[in-house]
Amino acid sequence: MNKRENTADIVVGIQWGDEGKGRIVDWYAGRYDMVARFGGGDNAGHSIEVGEEKLALRIVPSGVMQNCELFIGGGTVVSLDGLLGELDALAQRGIDVSRIRISDRAHVVFPYHAQADKASEAARGDRSIGTTGRGIGPAYVDKAARSGIQFADLLDEALVADKLTFRGSRDLIEPTLERAQRLRPHIVDGVDYLHGALESGRKVLIEGAQGSLLDVGYGTYPYVTSSHTIAGGACIGLGIGPSAIGRIVGVVKAYTTRVGGGPFPSELHDETGERLRSAGAEFGVVTGRPRRCGWFDAVAAKYAARLNGLTAAVITKLDVLSGFERLGIVTGYRLNGAPAGFGQAGVPGLETEIEWMDGWQEDLRGVRSIAGLPPKALAYVRRLETILGVPLDCVSVGPERSQLAV
Repeated sequence: MNKRENTADIVVGIQWGDEGKGRIVDWYAGRYDMVARFGGGDNAGHSIEVGEEKLALRIVPSGVMQNCELFIGGGTVVSLDGLLGELDALAQRGIDVSRIRISDRAHVVFPYHAQADKASEAARGDRSIGTTGRGIGPAYVDKAARSGIQFADLLDEALVADKLTFRGSRDLIEPTLERAQRLRPHIVDGVDYLHGALESGRKVLIEGAQGSLLDVGYGTYPYVTSSHTIAGGACIGLGIGPSAIGRIVGVVKAYTTRVGGGPFPSELHDETGERLRSAGAEFGVVTGRPRRCGWFDAVAAKYAARLNGLTAAVITKLDVLSGFERLGIVTGYRLNGAPAGFGQAGVPGLETEIEWMDGWQEDLRGVRSIAGLPPKALAYVRRLETILGVPLDCVSVGPERSQLAV
């Protein structure tokens, strides 16, 4: 990535999450001094595979396998047990966790948040959203209601005790203070820390969690996550201005998947959908839930590209499509015979317009240049590039770090 002085670049997913952002951030991170996470909680899983080494991260930024600083921003909500468990697991692998910092503005996810999350889902019955039950939504509710507990509060024992007593959770005071003591070396003034890095000329890569179509404001509401997942959310989640942003790279899967409930116009309810799930190992990193699968949705992709103001894109999991005789691309929606936009994705009776392209039989896992792709695979990639309206940085042709065509 080319970078102007004192700017930060962003990598975001532009579908319903699970686009493979983690391994792409890992690939970019070797060129940066810091990777900063701007939102979400440990309901988001990022997978990284380097040789025989495999990591499934939930909250620590995806640059952990590179030699860079790692920053969890103020827009996140974080479970103390979850963070400590991840730090311990990384340390056991020989990874230096002292370079991991968390903003004092981040909010704590407590057990009562998880209990409220599960109760809310149960109460919805067949209208359940499909949350992970980890308490992310209720923690953001507390943040908005001004009744949350920030990581800054953990540095003041009396304040923690007072706030938990007010919540009727005195039993959590002692275990919270014990965990806070362990995390104290990692807590920093997030604004000062990040701006200090930018002002000193360090290169910062920003990563999001989930995908753009799960954004609480611009996704398929109410079947969304509880935070802003689009590139604009990076400014709020990290406390930086728009002028600090350089490039914005959108990560998109060569087909489409979704976990949980909600609209999914290109979903395949047949053997082809099952084949995509099996070939792509489409099961959630955090929950193990099977993902719903469908053709690439150009309507959704164009919508997300607009929302994020993309300057470049990365296509992942192209190798999964090898062996299909033909591939579909949803190029339009229609409702009652008239053209419809992404905002109508959940309206009953919505129909899709599908463009068909020839598939290919070749194994792509050894290809290392976009131009070196088999002709039909290259034609498919160029079609997606035209749809997205921005140039491609690379295409992934396998899960391992080196399996990228650039």
